[in-house]
Amino acid sequence: MRTVDAIAQILKQEGIKYLSVFPTTPIIEATADIGIRPIICRQERVGVGIGDGYSRVTNGSPPGVFAMQYGPGAENAFAGIATAFSDGVPLLLLPLGHPRDRDGIFPHFSSMRSYADVTKFIEQLNSPGRVVETMRRAFVALKMGRPGPVMVEIPADVATAEVDESLVSTYQPVKATTSGANPADVMEAAKALLNAQHPVIHAGQGVLYAEATSELIELAELIQAPVMTTMAGKSAFPEKHPLALGSGSGVMSRPVFHFLSRADIVFGIGTSFTKHGMTTTIPAGKVIIHATNDSVDIGKNYQVEHPILGDARLVLQQFIDACKDLLSTRDRANGSVADEIANVREEWLNEWMPKLTSTQTPITPYRVIWEFMQSVDPNDAIVTHDSGSPRDQVMPFYQAGGPRTYIGWGKSHGLGTGLGLNMGAKLADPDKFVVNFMGDAAFGMTGLDFETAVRSNIPILTVVFNNSTMAVETSSMAQSHELFRTRDLGGKYADMARAMGGWAERIEDPSDVAAAIGRARNATENGQAALLEFITSAETETSHRRAFV
Repeated sequence: MRTVDAIAQILKQEGIKYLSVFPTTPIIEATADIGIRPIICRQERVGVGIGDGYSRVTNGSPPGVFAMQYGPGAENAFAGIATAFSDGVPLLLLPLGHPRDRDGIFPHFSSMRSYADVTKFIEQLNSPGRVVETMRRAFVALKMGRPGPVMVEIPADVATAEVDESLVSTYQPVKATTSGANPADVMEAAKALLNAQHPVIHAGQGVLYAEATSELIELAELIQAPVMTTMAGKSAFPEKHPLALGSGSGVMSRPVFHFLSRADIVFGIGTSFTKHGMTTTIPAGKVIIHATNDSVDIGKNYQVEHPILGDARLVLQQFIDACKDLLSTRDRANGSVADEIANVREEWLNEWMPKLTSTQTPITPYRVIWEFMQSVDPNDAIVTHDSGSPRDQVMPFYQAGGPRTYIGWGKSHGLGTGLGLNMGAKLADPDKFVVNFMGDAAFGMTGLDFETAVRSNIPILTVVFNNSTMAVETSSMAQSHELFRTRDLGGKYADMARAMGGWAERIEDPSDVAAAIGRARNATENGQAALLEFITSAETETSHRRAFV
């Protein structure tokens, strides 16, 4: 068999069902021949996003896989891979490489050199006989430790070279392993946590990848501590739970602002505590417990009094056991925390209700988000935002359901990323109502890949907020806009979606928002890719933005 046939067999053994790809690479035919379905995207960045979204919903088991040709294919994929790297997504990348006799010669693009900074592991399959050991190393990197993209470059001449068919029979799927924390460190941190007057649990996406939501709920209820999530960790703690504060990013809900401001101790679990424009800054003066599976994050941006190394699920179970031991001799129950969260949330929502229920035209995007929240059970959906205004508008208000019902992203935030994530999520969980919210600028970046959803029978819903401007840039482009109209955009996106074969509507009346969402959902349930274009106002007001900077 050829080397690519051997790779296809290994992928199948590892449970791979889909390959997102843009031609040309012989891996397409090799995988299709054994029943792995190729999803042909319109551009590489979206193809990477499809694999990315798939991995986020499957928890990387199995991971999403993206393949591309050498040269322009590998070049065009870079932005998507950078996003996956910054957000820690276990994604397998299989670029074709230049034939070995041309490798590294100017001006040929080298994936090995160029992608080294945005991958967790990168290796060239430089000999057909090394296919099994190279792919094994790749899957070990995918399944263990801090998640991240893994790349195996396959030179074109190696891809089609013959290998002994019996070689593949020696491959065995990689078994993942994890480890817990030092028990003494956990006990010391648990004592500090229980002695705190106002603790806050700060949960990241490590809780999702560790499948530790039930342990997180148990610990929060045991010690009656409120829980906030990071943007990437949104849905790690169900946001309708009485102890849920919501999520914090560049913007945050009022409960996050209120309780994090007052906290005397912050327990970070499964989070990197990275300071970034799209993360919540921890206010000064807090005692920090930081539990993570990668030591590179500890002390990176904050002084950490209680560093803990270990898998999030195992560490949370250790904290549960430690706290139960400590609580056996004292009372910790404090039922007033949930009441306070409810009161703070109600007060905040009351202030925003004129926006959330506004009858103005053009429609405020907050009305669309609010109607969506009233119409859709979050446990039946997977929702993601896009960059810019939609992220800031959706994140604070939308209450995610259980694990992986929301895809939060954005440390490296290319406009249009949400569309690919949405398609990958639907492939991973076909029974969910899968929805991405994007602005008109984001649609301009990747919108033609809506045709990929249509052609590939991936019945997603894309919601476009069309305000005909780059509202998020209002303050930074004031003079240029006055002189040259630099923020203006244009387009009739529902018409474009219909031209690409999808179901679409354009909505201008706020009283029709809820009904339109229902019609779009029916279209997806009938197997159609759907798009709703809402003509919206250029909102620049958000909830608490970077309040602790």
